[in-house]
Parts: sequence; structure tokens; C-alpha cells
Amino acid sequence: MRLPLPALALLACLATAPVLAGDAPKLRSDQCGMRTDYDVLVDSGGIWLRHGPQAPHEVVFHDGVLSLDDTIVPVSEGDAARLRQMEAGARQLMPAATALAQEVSGLSFDVLDGVYESLTGTANSRKVRRLRRQADDWIDGTLGKGYWEQAVFGPGFEAKVQDMAESLSASIARSMLWQMVTGRSDAMEERADRLDAQMEQELEGRAERIEARAQALCPLVAAVAEAHDALEVRYQGQPLRLIQRSEGVQVAASVREQPQDDAVAPSR
Repeated sequence: MRLPLPALALLACLATAPVLAGDAPKLRSDQCGMRTDYDVLVDSGGIWLRHGPQAPHEVVFHDGVLSLDDTIVPVSEGDAARLRQMEAGARQLMPAATALAQEVSGLSFDVLDGVYESLTGTANSRKVRRLRRQADDWIDGTLGKGYWEQAVFGPGFEAKVQDMAESLSASIARSMLWQMVTGRSDAMEERADRLDAQMEQELEGRAERIEARAQALCPLVAAVAEAHDALEVRYQGQPLRLIQRSEGVQVAASVREQPQDDAVAPSR
């Protein structure tokens, strides 16, 4: 997180520092090598997969009951058990994802606070605290409510934090200009060097711990995917494809290719 002079180079650091923090972890839906293209809502009514890019566009399952595009689909006892397993896994994953998002956000804003202090001399800035609260409220109102929206998280999460950081640019530029005009550039560089050394080790350790927590969720993600793989139900004669490998290879719902007698898919 080197913060060299001149001032223009320091300002350029502001855009990327809140997101990266060296090797800071990113909030990704494919952390464990699997992903879904659906928006996911977890609530008392079940697991809702919405806005799918292809039919079925909405999938809901709760207590072993499956609905595809507003049509209840009969499933076997085995599939009902698998759907319950998928639901239980999703209910565990959503709060875990919320906690990870809060940690990633906290790390990002700690970096931003350090950058702000380096450039302005003001630690624990009220402006940074206000942005941090906005980010916390945003996470609580989305993931905290059980809703993962594809357009919001992943790259969208990083972009939002970066936009918040860039909103401080005018304030920082004024402070930097004042320090340069009043002959305080050397003090600014010394402060940057000190904070750089202080934060580097601390942030690297935190980033590694967050990454480890994210990886620890992978066995649960894999269990959900395995239950998904084994589903016998068919939609329009084809396996459901709710989960995909991150490299683009779809996770097959089953190795069996023909609809089962007790797994009737709705006609569309």
C-alpha cells in the first residue's frame, strides 16, 4: 500500500486501495468453484431462485416441495430429501456470506481510513465513518435480509466501495493542496511511510483470515451441489441446472437423462 508523492500519484491510490488492500479478499459468488446465475432469496417461505437467464426463470423449494415458474412439480421422496438438504445448506450459507461481506467491507474501510489519514493527517475521519455506516446498512439491507443479488455483489460490491472512496477525492485534494502550499509535503510523506509499514502486516493477516473463513464454507457448498447433482426431477425433459461450475461447465442434476415416472415437469 505504498503511497508515494507527488500528490497526483497519491490521489490515484485512493481509487483502488479500499478494494484491494494489497491482496485483500474479494466477495465472490464462485468462491468454491461453483456458482448460480440466479438471484437468491432465503426467507420463511423457502429458497427463491429468481431472474434466471433461461427457463425456469423462478425456482422455489421449501420443505421438499418444488415450484418451477409458479407451477408445483411432483418430486420423488429422494428428491424431496435432497431439496430439504439444499434448503438447509442455503440457510446456513446466507448468514455466513453476510458475515464475510461485513468483514470484507470492514477491511476495505480500514484501508480507506489509513489512506485518508496518510493524505490529510486526520485519523478515524467522520467522513469515512459515515461511508462505513452506509456500507454496513447496505449489507444489512440485502444479504442481512437473506437476498443475494447478482448485479450487486461480486464486481458490483467492489464498485460500490470504490465509488464511496472516490466521493472523498475533493476533500482530500483540498487538504493535500493546503499541506503542499504550507510546506508540509515532507510530513505527509513521512506519515505515509509510517502507516504503510504499520498497516501492511495487519491487513495481510486479516485478509488471510477472511479468505480462510470463505474457504471453510466450501464443504457446505459442495454438499449443496452434490444434492443438486443427484436430483431426478426434470424440466422440459432436461435436468435442472441451477448450479454451474465457475469455469462454465454446468453441474448436471443427475447422470440419468430420462424423466422419471414420479418426476413430472410442467409443460411450457
